Amino acid sequence: MNAVEIIKKKRDGKSLSPDEINFLISGLTKKEIPDYQITAFLMANFINGMNKKETAALTEAMLYSGKVVDLSGIPGTKIDKHSTGGVGDKTSLMIAPIVAAAGVNVPMISGRGLGHTGGTLDKLESIPGFTTQLTLKRYIAMIKKHGLALIGQTKEIAPADKKIYSLRDVTGTVESIPMITASIMSKKLAEGADGFVFDVKTGSGAFMSKLSDAKTLAESLVNTGKRFKKKSIAFITDMNQPLGNYIGNWFEVYESILVLKGEYVYGLSELVEILSGAMIMLGGKVKTIEEGFDIAREKIKSGEAFDKFKEITAEQKGDITFLDKPDKYPKSKFTEDVTVGKGGYLKSVNSYEIGMASLQCGAGRLRAEDKIDPKAGIIFYPNIGDRVKKNEVIAKIFTDRKNEIENVKERILNALKFSKEKTKSPKLIKAIVK
Repeated sequence: MNAVEIIKKKRDGKSLSPDEINFLISGLTKKEIPDYQITAFLMANFINGMNKKETAALTEAMLYSGKVVDLSGIPGTKIDKHSTGGVGDKTSLMIAPIVAAAGVNVPMISGRGLGHTGGTLDKLESIPGFTTQLTLKRYIAMIKKHGLALIGQTKEIAPADKKIYSLRDVTGTVESIPMITASIMSKKLAEGADGFVFDVKTGSGAFMSKLSDAKTLAESLVNTGKRFKKKSIAFITDMNQPLGNYIGNWFEVYESILVLKGEYVYGLSELVEILSGAMIMLGGKVKTIEEGFDIAREKIKSGEAFDKFKEITAEQKGDITFLDKPDKYPKSKFTEDVTVGKGGYLKSVNSYEIGMASLQCGAGRLRAEDKIDPKAGIIFYPNIGDRVKKNEVIAKIFTDRKNEIENVKERILNALKFSKEKTKSPKLIKAIVK
């Protein structure tokens, strides 16, 4: 085999064999095939697509480019959850401790935010002292002891994915469902889980803005999981408005604390219970998702879920005094209200713009090397369908960047559309793929 012939074959719209795909991925990992040839391969895939067998082969090649964690020595089922990302999407911070408190092991290897969506690692690291960079040995020991670990991708896990993603990011080949599937699944399969719950976002604040694309991705993820004999279920969920009210790293930890302590937050509380329930079901604790979210609610009500969050925070060197007394967290230099003019019923929200406004406050990064301000962010109050009065405060801005305040206010207001007639709230769960 040689790279040129394989690239030409894919360029001409033909299907590649598992051996051909493995040849390229192995060559990339061993630095025997140059980046420019891998880039040509990625573009050929992007243009001509990949079938189910090719997607599975690419996933497998990327999976075995590094270590695959063996958690078979730990009793019980191991279930993880993955979200495709959205604005205010902080569900992992609550789901992981809820499910672990319910007796299901949660091996969670998460990522960082880039662009308008936040990353679980950045949110966790906004807790002073919290470290997400742990060795695989420590990761396994934590799951065995606590039923939970919240860490970042290590060098040993799917190294081919890390290289390929960086190439996709700069060559216009990110929006490929087969390659997104292989990227997600190679990391998830490597972490040692027995099953997965996928939260595939769709709408203005999601990478898959079209429902049809979200369904295709959800089916691809579930089918790939099944090919590797992993229990899998996907929920296609709404991202046409921020999830919850708080956007920004510490702000999202703060809202997670509120939910774990039993406070109800529209949309967020429901989704946390549903996804937790699905994980508890896949973990074999109950037979239905409905029974699973009854357990999830009970773990919140009893305080066990919040105690588990504190337990894992302490284990990963985080200062739990900020969880018990979140008001002591450092404050931004500037706080500004955002008020509407005429008002009316909130008809739509461009969630992407809200996410970018938060980023302008300092809560995110445009480039991997950008520094995040963990205390920066936005509180966004209304939900679609709510009646907003004239001059009502609909958001608060928190930032150290005084020169960005007016730009952020303008961006938020331009992201909103109002109607004289009451608008129906968007459906939270669009579809379930099993």
